[in-house]
Amino acid sequence: MPRPEPPSSLSLAAGVAGRGVLVTGAGGAIGAAVAAAFAAAGARLALTDLTSGSLERTAAGLPPGGETHLLPTDLRDAAARESLLERAVAELGRLDALVHTAAVIVRRADLASVTEADWTLQEEVNLRATFFLARDAAERMTADGEGGRIVLMTSQAWWTGGLAGSTAYAATKGGVVSLTRGLSRNYAPHGVLVNCVAPGAVDTPMLRDGSDPARLEQMRESIPLGRFADPEELAGTILFLASDHARYITGTTLNVTGGQLDY
Repeated sequence: MPRPEPPSSLSLAAGVAGRGVLVTGAGGAIGAAVAAAFAAAGARLALTDLTSGSLERTAAGLPPGGETHLLPTDLRDAAARESLLERAVAELGRLDALVHTAAVIVRRADLASVTEADWTLQEEVNLRATFFLARDAAERMTADGEGGRIVLMTSQAWWTGGLAGSTAYAATKGGVVSLTRGLSRNYAPHGVLVNCVAPGAVDTPMLRDGSDPARLEQMRESIPLGRFADPEELAGTILFLASDHARYITGTTLNVTGGQLDY
């Protein structure tokens, strides 16, 4: 494989302009921030989430003039995932990067309250869909012969085990870290780099919905930086991993927790 050319500039987004990028979970707070960062960097975007309404809200907040395609999809459906990749490639010409932020969490008061349905939903979205979508994207990138970038999302819960009622969620996110390592080893020889971002507490509806305010305050106080992250702070990290600056990084899980985790 030829050695990649060095970045053409010291811009964070070096090499991102013109690339075809698929962002999942783009209707959520982090996904929308990721879409905005890549749009500002000049990428061509395909955005997916469950509903067209959430995608339209994200698209309305993007810088004007960019190329954006909205592809609502239920990622639990295997046929829908395959169709999503086909449509993304058809719209973008080729798939240079997949940024997979889509996830669900079911919070329960304790482990005894977790149901089989809770487990199944989180496993299907957070783990099963992640593996097959990332694998199939990597296969397409390999077949194209140009390589590509895949950025997955875990959580600090992969390391801590999560709060008592969210242990099932934490288990799926631990699986994403293992997937990152396995996928990276398989596809690195083909120029497909696979990395993962482990956010701490990000100030999003997903963090606050169903959470006890007192517990949230305890969480905030446990963060050395003394605050929750903004979604844009995750977007910058992800943009870096898709840029030419990260062309020698693969198989890594990058801790972005404000110092809350120190591994």
